[in-house]
Amino acid sequence: MLLNKEKRIQYLGFDDLWFATLGILILSGVAAYLFNDPALMPSWFEKILSWVISLFFTTIDWFLNRSIMIYLRKKFPAFTDDAQRITLLFFAIVITVVAVDIIGGTLISQIQGVNYFISWSRIKVLLPIIIISIMSMAIYEAIYYNVRLKKSVQEEEHSKRLLVQAQLDALLNQAQPHFFFNTLNTLRDIIDQNSKEEAKEFVDKLSDMYRFLLEAGQENLVPLKNELRFAKAYIHIQSERFGENLKLDWDIPDAALYARLVPMSLQLLLENAIKHNVISKAKPLTIHVAVKDDHLVVENKIAPKSTQLPSTKVGLANIEKRYALISGQSIDIQNNGQRFRVSLPLVTN
Repeated sequence: MLLNKEKRIQYLGFDDLWFATLGILILSGVAAYLFNDPALMPSWFEKILSWVISLFFTTIDWFLNRSIMIYLRKKFPAFTDDAQRITLLFFAIVITVVAVDIIGGTLISQIQGVNYFISWSRIKVLLPIIIISIMSMAIYEAIYYNVRLKKSVQEEEHSKRLLVQAQLDALLNQAQPHFFFNTLNTLRDIIDQNSKEEAKEFVDKLSDMYRFLLEAGQENLVPLKNELRFAKAYIHIQSERFGENLKLDWDIPDAALYARLVPMSLQLLLENAIKHNVISKAKPLTIHVAVKDDHLVVENKIAPKSTQLPSTKVGLANIEKRYALISGQSIDIQNNGQRFRVSLPLVTN
C-alpha cells in the first residue's frame, strides 16, 4: 500500500506521499532538536547522525500510527463510529510514540553503554512529539471525513435520483393503462354506434397514438409541441364519436412550443373533460387550451353527466405527483361549480 497510489487513495482519501514525506521530515527535525542539545554536538557529523536517528524512529512512528489509523477505519467505517475510532486513535498515538521512544532509547543506550530510563524531563520532551503526531493524524482524519462526506452526499443524491426515477416510471406506467382503459370504452361506443369502417379508422389512429407513447415513454418531460400533436390526435379520435359537439379552442403561441411538460398530461386533462361532461348537440363541450404566464391552462364549462362511467381516479393525482417529483412544482386546480380549470407549469430550463 505504501507504493501503490490507488491503495493510498482508497484507504486515506488522498495520495499522502508528499504529505507523509514533509511531515516525517518536520517531525524528525523537531525530535532531533528536542532530544539533543546542539551545544553538546560541536561537529556536523554528530548533528547529522542525531537527525538520521530521529528520522528513522520518526518514520517508524508515522507509519505505525498510519497503519493503526487505517485498521481502525476498516473496523469502524460508519459516521456513527467516528467518536469511538478517533478516541482509540488518540490513545494509540500516545502509546506508539512512548513505545517507540522506549525501544529506540533502549537500543541507543545499549550502543552507548549507558542505562535508559524514563524521567520527567524526557516525558516533557515527548509531549510535543505526541502533540505534533496527533495534529498530523488529525489532518488525515479531516481529509478523510471530507472525502467520506462528499461521497455520502453523492450516494444519497444518486439514491434519490434512482428512487424518483422509479416513482416516475411507476406513475407513467399507471397513466398508460388509465389511457388504455378509457380509449377501450370509447372504442366500445364507436362499435355500438358507428360503422365497421369507422371502428377500423379509430383503431388506426389509436395505433398512431401508442407509437407516440412508445417514443415518449422513457422521457420525464416532453416539448409542448410533441404533447400537442399527441393531444390533437386524441381529439381527432374523439371527434369520430362526438362530431362537432366537441370543440377545442387552441391559443398556443409559437414561442411556447419548446417549453416542456410531463408526458400525457394535456391528454389526460382533455380525457377527463370529455369523460365527466355532457357532450351533445344541445350541450356541446368547448375546451379552451391556452398558454398564460408560463402555464398551460385547460378550461371548460362544467356540464356533469347524470350517470358517470367508472373512474380509476388516476388522472389529476398522477399529473400532480409527476410534477412534484420532476420539478418540485405543483399544478393549479380550480373548480367554482361553473367552470373547471387546470394550470400545468411549463418547464423552460
